[in-house]
Amino acid sequence: MPNKIDNTSIRRKVNAPNATLHSNEPGAQGSDTTEDAMKNNRSPKKNAFKSLLFFALVANAFSGFSQNYQPEKVNNKAASEYGRAIQLLQDGYIREAIPVLQKSAALQSNFADAYLSLGGAYGQLKDYRNSVAAYEKARSIDSVYFLYYNLPYSINLAGLGNFAEAMNAVERFLAIPALGDKSTKSAIYRKNCYAFALDYAAKHAENNYVFAPENLGDSINSEFSEYYPSFTIDDSTLVFTRRANGIREDFIESRKIKNGYSKAVKINGSLNEEPSKGGTNISQDGEWLIFAGNFAGKGLGNFDLYISYNTPTGWSEPINMGANINTGFWESSPSVAPDKNAIYFSSDRPGGYGGRDLYVSYRSTSGKWSPAENMGPGINTNGDEIAPFIHADNKTLYYTSGGLAGYGGTDIYVTRKDDNGNWGLPENLGFPVNTIENEGSLFVAADGITAYYASDRSDSRGGLDLYKFQLRNDVRPLKTFYVQGTVTDAVTNKTIPCAVELIDNASGKTVSKVQTDETGFYFMTLPVGKNYSFTINRRGYLFYSDLFELNRKDADSIYVKDIALQPIAVNVSAVLKNILFEFNSARLQPVSLIELDKLLQLMNDNPTVKVQINGYTDNTGSDAHNIQLSSDRARSVAAYLISKGINATRITSKGFGAANPVAGNDTEEGRALNRRTTFTITGQ
Repeated sequence: MPNKIDNTSIRRKVNAPNATLHSNEPGAQGSDTTEDAMKNNRSPKKNAFKSLLFFALVANAFSGFSQNYQPEKVNNKAASEYGRAIQLLQDGYIREAIPVLQKSAALQSNFADAYLSLGGAYGQLKDYRNSVAAYEKARSIDSVYFLYYNLPYSINLAGLGNFAEAMNAVERFLAIPALGDKSTKSAIYRKNCYAFALDYAAKHAENNYVFAPENLGDSINSEFSEYYPSFTIDDSTLVFTRRANGIREDFIESRKIKNGYSKAVKINGSLNEEPSKGGTNISQDGEWLIFAGNFAGKGLGNFDLYISYNTPTGWSEPINMGANINTGFWESSPSVAPDKNAIYFSSDRPGGYGGRDLYVSYRSTSGKWSPAENMGPGINTNGDEIAPFIHADNKTLYYTSGGLAGYGGTDIYVTRKDDNGNWGLPENLGFPVNTIENEGSLFVAADGITAYYASDRSDSRGGLDLYKFQLRNDVRPLKTFYVQGTVTDAVTNKTIPCAVELIDNASGKTVSKVQTDETGFYFMTLPVGKNYSFTINRRGYLFYSDLFELNRKDADSIYVKDIALQPIAVNVSAVLKNILFEFNSARLQPVSLIELDKLLQLMNDNPTVKVQINGYTDNTGSDAHNIQLSSDRARSVAAYLISKGINATRITSKGFGAANPVAGNDTEEGRALNRRTTFTITGQ
């Protein structure tokens, strides 16, 4: 039995104003060819080929102007095969119609309609190369008869990326006198798309970029459609959606193994019991699964967002994310930020800028989600915005839009958040990532290079398959690593709930702030390219701080830091790791204020604590000079704390020069460790 294609859905796509139409109907794209002919005082001729419903082959309406082609003189055998092909096309069997059309063309070498139908059929299958070849064969038979096919011809040229040729073809179409309104509107839309493509190519020339999507293979893909890929930050777990039968969508997972990924299986637990769901996203730490579902009796209206938690026994029962996120309208395509403090999604609720807009909700320190906010006109348009994806760097957002300038249909765009939290102008990812088709969701791995998406390319196992490819350099996010560990009490070894903060040393602003879970576990992403201060403050404990210097080189490993916080007690000391002074001076460098403010917070949180600030140097220079320099530096730190409101009676300072080294002074690395500032609890 032939693989039948849904004729209704194809017709719907054909008639959409911005669809990738590949019909060989003259004028295509919703044009009314008969209307065009009548406006030109041309009467359609009656002949045996005017029986086509799907492709509406009425090119013979213009045969009075043809130079060579005479449809009425096609031989009976070719006409018979052609009629059989048209019946297949009418019934939706596009692939099966192609060899019949080829046979028809072979029986009549100048059978232009057969080649035009082949061009349309190949175009519907996205086989642009064969479509263009068929159209050009028809054009070689009779260029005048072909005039009205320049629009679908141009679309298939654009499908190949030949935008300059596509522009020439659509301009030839627009030059036809007295085109109908629908034809003109469609052609102008395509012309604008081709102009965008040509302009983009001129501005983003990168000669060494190769777009080579790689199918993820039989372990992941199946005869059904797979889409919405989502990975944990270490790529150890892949979660995606698979459409099975009818509307049923199942959540599938696969684990990273030595030579790729394990055979994908349905996620365990009750998540897959409800068939009406989709748009899943796994958090970067693998602890949350957020998805869209239409659960009878559990939602607020149409599709809502739900959350499930990773437990030792599998994924938990899904929980509706509540009225601050969900409405009586459609919510879907969620993407949770790497620190799990924000969730981005699409909704068609009233009050937006178009059909579907992007929204964001923020999680407070209490764990509650704020009322969702529209992301504004800088991102949303009068078209549909869907499928947001926030990268692990927590500042690069990819999404799909049908309202911005592009190649046709929906394209994928990228926008980046600056240090003040403002999103920049969205940038099209360009051809061939974006095409004349409707693009879907995109996922970019933590390496900032590897991207994953769903497509029905020629090597698809069936429907949409998952592919990976390398992003072009200028649309990549920051490469991102992570730090994780458990926070405990250094004396009792019990886990401690606390906040873990990552601060950009250059701006002094918090990049990420996460709360440990009930087991004391924390997880935080580290985008390369900047230097960070990593701090933990907890009342009753000395604060913890560390440095991640990633501005000059990539990190070469994942950071695992189990941290034992020291309870505040007399004579307990700690090193201030990020206190820096100007050369041979007691003047504090600005980056020092990040850590000093944590010491300030400790003293404010514990108002009876008294400290001594201790300064040390390496052994370079005289003992007297080193004692003086270390004393001045210790006093400089004390003075800063006093200037911020700490009573002077709570702070003393002392310089020790090169005494008590913690490393050898025979290397620069050792001397750097010896040039340090510490503090000691002297009272509480």
